[in-house]
Amino acid sequence: MTPANAGPHTTETISLADEPAVRRLLSQTVLQLWSAVNTLTRLRPSRRERYRVTIFGSARVDPSHWVYAAVRDVSAELTRMGCDIVTGGGPGLMQAANEGARLADPDGQRESLGIRIELPFEQDVNAFVSEAHEHGTFFTRLHHFVLVSDAFVVVPGGIGTVLETMMVWQLLQVRKLHATPLILVGPMWDGLVDWTRAAMLRPEFPLASPEDIAIPICVKDGPAILDVIRPHHAAWKQTQSPT
Repeated sequence: MTPANAGPHTTETISLADEPAVRRLLSQTVLQLWSAVNTLTRLRPSRRERYRVTIFGSARVDPSHWVYAAVRDVSAELTRMGCDIVTGGGPGLMQAANEGARLADPDGQRESLGIRIELPFEQDVNAFVSEAHEHGTFFTRLHHFVLVSDAFVVVPGGIGTVLETMMVWQLLQVRKLHATPLILVGPMWDGLVDWTRAAMLRPEFPLASPEDIAIPICVKDGPAILDVIRPHHAAWKQTQSPT
């Protein structure tokens, strides 16, 4: 009879007919795999060649819309500054960002990354991505964004964009991310921040602190995005200089 507490590091065999023991073994093994992944992600390169800006935004915006052109132009300017561009790799405003990188760097000296998720209705990776990464789960995909990004820019988007935004916001709140700009662009995000302030900072029922709500940097347009990123990029370059 296999002991009930037999785990992945024991030498006891487990019969496939013993379903409770099999389930325990699988559960313990998965948890240990997550632990190994978490440990490995603590590793960071001592230096990176380029600063990376992730742009989150809607997959549904048509290239004829003025917002598409605005995102493309901001991405192009970030690329000229020496930044790599990271997106979800799909259509809409993700494509606009990758297209801007291509227009500013037709020879491919900068990277234009697409971090994708496998969905049954999802479109193919857009044509302007220079390097695509595919994920089977939202959890690993979101973690990938965090690992490779030095700044986050959130343009108009839907539920998926809200998910990405709130994840980064929460990581900054609990200091799993440090000194990483989270820039929210446009009036729709002003409304979200206003709601959090009204709903979470009620004196009789506080659910957050004022410092938490102040984490996102709300801006109106593309030039304001650049005003935030330029000094952060300059400071980052100083930290990457060889000693």
